[in-house]
Amino acid sequence: MNQSNEEHQGPDGPYFHRPAREPMFNLPTVVVGLSLVLIGIHLVRAYVLSPNEEVQTLLLFAFWPVRYVSGFMAQYSWPGETASAVWSFLTYGFLHGSAEHIGFNVLWIAVFGSAVARRFGATRFLLLSAVCAVAGAGAHLATNWGDQVPVIGASAAVSGQMAASLRFIFEAGGPMSSFRRHDTHAYSVPARPLMEALSDRRVLTFILVWFGLNFLFGIWSAPIAGEGVSIAWQAHVGGFIAGLILFPLLDPIKRRWS
Repeated sequence: MNQSNEEHQGPDGPYFHRPAREPMFNLPTVVVGLSLVLIGIHLVRAYVLSPNEEVQTLLLFAFWPVRYVSGFMAQYSWPGETASAVWSFLTYGFLHGSAEHIGFNVLWIAVFGSAVARRFGATRFLLLSAVCAVAGAGAHLATNWGDQVPVIGASAAVSGQMAASLRFIFEAGGPMSSFRRHDTHAYSVPARPLMEALSDRRVLTFILVWFGLNFLFGIWSAPIAGEGVSIAWQAHVGGFIAGLILFPLLDPIKRRWS
């Protein structure tokens, strides 16, 4: 009797192990947090701020190339003065033109940013994103000197995350390799130096297609993905190149050498 009772015990019996609960959204906490911040800022701008407050927000936090023309700041009064001219290299990435615009960026953060966040951890991930945003603003400024159209959106930071993820996702055992692993170790595979990584057809194809699409966006100057204005493709390129170059400086995993 005792043996029979043991074999038929319910879920709390000694031989039954409850499976670990899977999170509803299997995304790194920093990715979820960053996405919520971006969405929250957009909702406040769309539904809380008055039209005048919205204009002031853009003047304070969007990136305006015209501000850096010699003598412009001396001639015109601008909210935040020199301070906003500095912080806007980063803060423009927190503003978006529409729900579609922010939706696309949050989607790509979830796809590519998650891979980088799992490898880098929260601090390095945010540092990479911030520097790529700054690099994107710098690239746009260099190619659109004096332009009076503001730049907003996290696309430069997202482009940097894409580029950084390319440095390891196709490596053997990586999350998108032919013989991939399905655990956290997939994000810790050693990465090759950049020139060796570029010899991988998948990496090179992704880069060529990515640059080709951005080049087409620049030629057409069409409002795509909810931008509302022409896409600042130079900022995307600046962020992407920064992500490729910065990866080994921030990567906590020892590189693999052939």
